[in-house]
Amino acid sequence: MELESILQFLQDKTILVTGATGFLAKIFLEKVLRVQPNVKKFYLLLRASDNISATHRLNDEITGTALFRLLKESHGAEFNSFMSKKVTLVPGDISLEDLNPKDSVLREEICGQTDVIVNLAATTTFDERYDFALGINTLGAKHVLSFAKKCTKLKVLVHVSTAYVCGEKGGIIAEEAYKMGETLNGVSGLDIDAETKLAQETLK
Repeated sequence: MELESILQFLQDKTILVTGATGFLAKIFLEKVLRVQPNVKKFYLLLRASDNISATHRLNDEITGTALFRLLKESHGAEFNSFMSKKVTLVPGDISLEDLNPKDSVLREEICGQTDVIVNLAATTTFDERYDFALGINTLGAKHVLSFAKKCTKLKVLVHVSTAYVCGEKGGIIAEEAYKMGETLNGVSGLDIDAETKLAQETLK
Protein backbone atom coordinates (compact mmCIF):
# COMPACT_ATOMS: atom_id res chain seq x y z
CA MET A 1 0.00 0.00 0.00
CA GLU A 2 1.47 3.34 -1.05
CA LEU A 3 1.74 6.28 1.33
CA GLU A 4 -0.97 8.26 -0.43
CA SER A 5 -3.49 5.44 -0.13
CA ILE A 6 -2.55 4.93 3.54
CA LEU A 7 -3.14 8.61 4.27
CA GLN A 8 -6.45 8.45 2.44
CA PHE A 9 -7.47 5.38 4.44
CA LEU A 10 -6.61 7.04 7.77
CA GLN A 11 -8.69 10.13 7.04
CA ASP A 12 -11.65 10.38 9.41
CA LYS A 13 -10.74 7.07 11.07
CA THR A 14 -10.86 6.33 14.80
CA ILE A 15 -7.88 4.32 16.05
CA LEU A 16 -7.42 2.44 19.32
CA VAL A 17 -3.75 2.08 20.28
CA THR A 18 -2.56 -0.14 23.12
CA GLY A 19 0.81 0.25 24.79
CA ALA A 20 0.50 3.98 24.19
CA THR A 21 3.62 4.99 26.14
CA GLY A 22 5.85 2.49 24.35
CA PHE A 23 8.50 3.33 21.76
CA LEU A 24 6.58 2.23 18.66
CA ALA A 25 3.23 3.60 19.82
CA LYS A 26 4.63 7.09 20.36
CA ILE A 27 6.19 7.10 16.90
CA PHE A 28 2.97 5.84 15.33
CA LEU A 29 0.85 8.46 17.12
CA GLU A 30 3.13 11.35 16.25
CA LYS A 31 3.55 10.28 12.63
CA VAL A 32 -0.17 9.91 11.95
CA LEU A 33 -1.08 13.18 13.67
CA ARG A 34 1.61 14.98 11.69
CA VAL A 35 1.01 13.56 8.21
CA GLN A 36 -2.75 12.96 8.46
CA PRO A 37 -4.19 15.59 10.81
CA ASN A 38 -7.66 14.68 9.52
CA VAL A 39 -7.60 11.39 11.38
CA LYS A 40 -10.77 11.50 13.47
CA LYS A 41 -9.57 10.32 16.86
CA PHE A 42 -7.08 8.22 18.81
CA TYR A 43 -8.09 6.21 21.84
CA LEU A 44 -4.87 5.62 23.78
CA LEU A 45 -5.06 2.68 26.16
CA LEU A 46 -2.46 2.97 28.90
CA ARG A 47 -1.97 1.49 32.30
CA ALA A 48 -3.18 4.02 34.85
CA SER A 49 -5.46 4.03 37.87
CA ASP A 50 -7.57 6.94 36.64
CA ASN A 51 -7.74 9.81 34.14
CA ILE A 52 -5.49 12.03 36.23
CA SER A 53 -2.73 9.42 36.26
CA ALA A 54 -3.29 8.77 32.55
CA THR A 55 -2.96 12.49 31.79
CA HIS A 56 0.31 12.66 33.73
CA ARG A 57 1.64 9.73 31.71
CA LEU A 58 0.53 11.38 28.45
CA ASN A 59 2.32 14.62 29.31
CA ASP A 60 5.44 13.05 30.81
CA GLU A 61 5.99 10.02 28.59
CA ILE A 62 4.39 10.92 25.26
CA THR A 63 3.77 14.55 24.31
CA GLY A 64 6.48 15.81 26.64
CA THR A 65 9.19 14.00 24.68
CA ALA A 66 11.37 15.52 21.96
CA LEU A 67 9.55 13.36 19.41
CA PHE A 68 6.60 15.78 19.43
CA ARG A 69 8.70 18.89 18.77
CA LEU A 70 7.68 19.22 15.10
CA LEU A 71 4.01 18.75 15.90
CA LYS A 72 4.24 21.41 18.61
CA GLU A 73 5.99 23.81 16.25
CA SER A 74 3.39 23.16 13.56
CA HIS A 75 0.41 23.88 15.83
CA GLY A 76 2.02 26.46 18.09
CA ALA A 77 -0.33 27.74 20.79
CA GLU A 78 -3.09 25.45 19.47
CA PHE A 79 -1.14 22.24 20.17
CA ASN A 80 -2.95 21.36 23.40
CA SER A 81 -6.32 22.11 21.83
CA PHE A 82 -5.46 19.95 18.81
CA MET A 83 -4.38 17.06 21.04
CA SER A 84 -7.49 17.26 23.21
CA LYS A 85 -9.66 16.99 20.09
CA LYS A 86 -7.70 14.10 18.61
CA VAL A 87 -6.74 12.04 21.67
CA THR A 88 -8.91 10.35 24.29
CA LEU A 89 -7.10 8.61 27.12
CA VAL A 90 -8.32 5.19 28.21
CA PRO A 91 -6.97 3.96 31.56
CA GLY A 92 -6.95 0.18 31.24
CA ASP A 93 -4.89 -2.99 31.13
CA ILE A 94 -4.62 -5.50 28.27
CA SER A 95 -3.65 -8.27 30.67
CA LEU A 96 -7.24 -8.20 31.96
CA GLU A 97 -10.46 -9.27 30.25
CA ASP A 98 -12.12 -6.61 28.08
CA LEU A 99 -8.96 -4.45 28.49
CA ASN A 100 -10.43 -3.30 31.81
CA PRO A 101 -11.27 0.32 30.92
CA LYS A 102 -12.34 2.15 34.08
CA ASP A 103 -15.25 3.91 32.34
CA SER A 104 -17.94 1.53 31.04
CA VAL A 105 -19.58 4.29 28.99
CA LEU A 106 -16.26 5.01 27.30
CA ARG A 107 -15.81 1.28 26.62
CA GLU A 108 -19.12 1.19 24.76
CA GLU A 109 -18.13 4.32 22.83
CA ILE A 110 -14.86 2.70 21.78
CA CYS A 111 -16.65 -0.47 20.66
CA GLY A 112 -19.04 1.58 18.55
CA GLN A 113 -16.56 4.04 17.03
CA THR A 114 -13.24 2.26 16.46
CA ASP A 115 -12.18 1.60 12.86
CA VAL A 116 -8.62 0.42 13.53
CA ILE A 117 -6.92 -1.30 16.47
CA VAL A 118 -3.13 -1.27 16.70
CA ASN A 119 -1.89 -3.54 19.47
CA LEU A 120 1.56 -2.35 20.50
CA ALA A 121 1.46 -3.33 24.17
CA ALA A 122 4.18 -5.75 25.22
CA THR A 123 7.00 -6.32 27.63
CA THR A 124 10.38 -6.79 25.99
CA THR A 125 12.26 -7.50 29.20
CA PHE A 126 13.84 -10.90 28.64
CA ASP A 127 14.02 -11.84 32.32
CA GLU A 128 10.53 -10.57 33.15
CA ARG A 129 8.55 -12.45 35.78
CA TYR A 130 6.77 -15.22 33.88
CA ASP A 131 3.22 -14.48 34.99
CA PHE A 132 3.64 -10.80 34.09
CA ALA A 133 5.09 -11.57 30.64
CA LEU A 134 2.38 -14.16 30.00
CA GLY A 135 -0.31 -11.70 31.04
CA ILE A 136 0.83 -8.98 28.64
CA ASN A 137 2.42 -10.74 25.68
CA THR A 138 0.11 -13.76 25.45
CA LEU A 139 -3.14 -13.12 27.27
CA GLY A 140 -2.92 -9.46 26.27
CA ALA A 141 -3.03 -10.35 22.58
CA LYS A 142 -5.95 -12.69 23.27
CA HIS A 143 -7.84 -9.98 25.15
CA VAL A 144 -7.26 -7.44 22.37
CA LEU A 145 -8.61 -9.92 19.82
CA SER A 146 -11.68 -10.59 21.98
CA PHE A 147 -12.26 -6.86 22.37
CA ALA A 148 -11.83 -6.32 18.62
CA LYS A 149 -14.67 -8.75 17.94
CA LYS A 150 -16.99 -6.40 19.85
CA CYS A 151 -16.05 -3.36 17.75
CA THR A 152 -18.90 -3.04 15.27
CA LYS A 153 -17.12 -0.69 12.82
CA LEU A 154 -13.69 -2.35 12.93
CA LYS A 155 -11.91 -2.58 9.59
CA VAL A 156 -8.34 -3.46 10.61
CA LEU A 157 -6.63 -5.12 13.58
CA VAL A 158 -2.84 -4.83 13.61
CA HIS A 159 -0.84 -6.86 16.12
CA VAL A 160 2.83 -5.95 16.40
CA SER A 161 5.03 -8.61 17.94
CA THR A 162 8.71 -8.51 18.84
CA ALA A 163 11.66 -9.12 16.54
CA TYR A 164 12.40 -12.32 18.45
CA VAL A 165 9.44 -14.48 17.44
CA CYS A 166 11.47 -16.47 14.91
CA GLY A 167 12.94 -18.65 17.64
CA GLU A 168 16.37 -20.05 16.89
CA LYS A 169 16.19 -19.75 13.11
CA GLY A 170 19.15 -18.12 11.42
CA GLY A 171 19.76 -16.46 8.09
CA ILE A 172 17.10 -14.82 5.98
CA ILE A 173 13.62 -15.36 7.40
CA ALA A 174 10.84 -14.67 4.93
CA GLU A 175 7.58 -13.09 6.02
CA GLU A 176 5.04 -15.87 5.69
CA ALA A 177 1.45 -16.09 6.79
CA TYR A 178 0.80 -18.88 9.27
CA LYS A 179 -2.52 -20.62 9.71
CA MET A 180 -4.09 -20.97 13.13
CA GLY A 181 -2.18 -23.63 15.07
CA GLU A 182 0.93 -23.63 12.85
CA THR A 183 4.27 -23.03 14.54
CA LEU A 184 7.82 -22.36 13.42
CA ASN A 185 9.23 -25.58 14.83
CA GLY A 186 6.29 -27.84 14.04
CA VAL A 187 5.48 -28.42 17.71
CA SER A 188 1.83 -27.98 18.66
CA GLY A 189 0.83 -24.55 19.90
CA LEU A 190 1.06 -23.14 23.40
CA ASP A 191 -1.68 -24.18 25.82
CA ILE A 192 -2.46 -20.77 27.28
CA ASP A 193 -4.78 -22.10 29.98
CA ALA A 194 -2.17 -24.61 31.17
CA GLU A 195 0.54 -21.94 31.24
CA THR A 196 -1.71 -19.57 33.19
CA LYS A 197 -2.50 -22.30 35.72
CA LEU A 198 1.21 -23.10 36.07
CA ALA A 199 2.03 -19.44 36.73
CA GLN A 200 -0.74 -19.15 39.33
CA GLU A 201 0.29 -22.32 41.14
CA THR A 202 3.95 -21.30 41.16
CA LEU A 203 3.09 -17.99 42.84
CA LYS A 204 1.08 -19.60 45.65
